[in-house]
Amino acid sequence: MLTQPESNQQPVLPAIIQLLRWHKPEGRLILMIPALWAVFLAAGGKPPLPLVGVIVLGTLATSAAGCVVNDLWDRDIDPEVERTRDRPLASRALSLKVGIGVALVSMVCAAGLAFYLNRLSFWLCVAAVPVIVLYPGAKRVFPVPQLVLSIAWGFAVLISWSAVTKDISQPTWLLWGATVMWTLGFDTVYAMSDRIDDQRIGINSSALFFGKYVVSAIAFFYVATIGLLADLAIVIHLHFAFWISLAIALCGWAWHIVRLNQENLPNPVYGQMFRQNVWIGFILLIGMIIGCF
Repeated sequence: MLTQPESNQQPVLPAIIQLLRWHKPEGRLILMIPALWAVFLAAGGKPPLPLVGVIVLGTLATSAAGCVVNDLWDRDIDPEVERTRDRPLASRALSLKVGIGVALVSMVCAAGLAFYLNRLSFWLCVAAVPVIVLYPGAKRVFPVPQLVLSIAWGFAVLISWSAVTKDISQPTWLLWGATVMWTLGFDTVYAMSDRIDDQRIGINSSALFFGKYVVSAIAFFYVATIGLLADLAIVIHLHFAFWISLAIALCGWAWHIVRLNQENLPNPVYGQMFRQNVWIGFILLIGMIIGCF
């Protein structure tokens, strides 16, 4: 049975910063990365700077809104999970009304930026909203909720690529597939730290769904990411620098699989691997930019 936490009052501004996860920038950056992959690749390494600014601010606003929506859904579940019990809505440091207000402000900011984009990109932004809003509920009814999150992440590619080209072509879908596979990989790693709590309270996750084969599943997701990125590089003729960055990513993910095969890993290790994926993503971004020339 879920227990109701007692109110834990703290200053509102620090609690809102915590609600938006601005104290943990990795979660914001890891959404920004595939959006930047897309905008730079679609523009041949030279996207308009104002568009890059809109993409950066848009991913920050969207990921912030997604975090708040997630915490609104889970305000009665998060207290039962060790990793999340101190979140502001879970601990009642912020009220439900404040949480809804912060979510609306974040969505309005994201919507305002979306009006800068072309018609196709704008409507892709609109199509992404239901996925973002419904994702937190997926863990209650869908065995692999990380797939829903991955599809939400994939919209960052579709929106950003079409913002440059005004259409969606084969390379777009290759990058979209790579992003979905990469997200399934790193978010399944992240979910491994919550397996005991999730199983106890009846919450679904890919880490539970794949059971004893979870590390093999993560390895498959990363191999698929590499294959799709390699195919993309061939199709759009990326040069040698990209292949170096892809080799570095391969080494990083291979090391993660070696670590994950070790028994009795402490929970913080899964969070460290999640954060390392941010660096891997940026290394790939640098390789993509240089590889365009």
